[in-house]
Amino acid sequence: MNTMPAIRLLAATAALSLATLPAAAQEPKAVATFESWTAYTYKTKKGPVCYIVSQPQKSEASRQGVKRDPAFFIVTNRPGVRHEVNTIIGYPFKKGAPVMLSTDDGARFRLYSSKDGAWSDGPATDRKIVAAMKAGRTMVITGISARGTKTTDTYSLIGVKAGLEKIDQLCRK
Repeated sequence: MNTMPAIRLLAATAALSLATLPAAAQEPKAVATFESWTAYTYKTKKGPVCYIVSQPQKSEASRQGVKRDPAFFIVTNRPGVRHEVNTIIGYPFKKGAPVMLSTDDGARFRLYSSKDGAWSDGPATDRKIVAAMKAGRTMVITGISARGTKTTDTYSLIGVKAGLEKIDQLCRK
């Protein structure tokens, strides 16, 4: 994964959860890269936040000339939360439209969108998604923009296991 400019990284971090990024938080620091995944950490008043992030290896859109901000997939550990998954898609999702996550081993999950992000329905599903990510080699996120454009982002899962181990080490419960 290419090094992300600080502005895009901060935007991705803010989207993780504004509640975990108080004014006194440090700027995220990259600690290691594992193939397609980079581990970051920063400290908040509530404790450390650690996450891995990747960008799609391939993006497709149902219309030509679609402009969108960069897309990211993130797995986060923070106080009281372990392996929360979410995507930042780079455009506002169509309200109520499903966002689908699938892995090459046949696992499929529905994510729920809000603005330009999507999350699972909770920790139990996050655990299943992370298990599927560890077992797979690729992951696909499919969504529909507020303008009706269907996008398909394909992520490499190579390095995700090592990245998860690193954030688990850095942000223990």
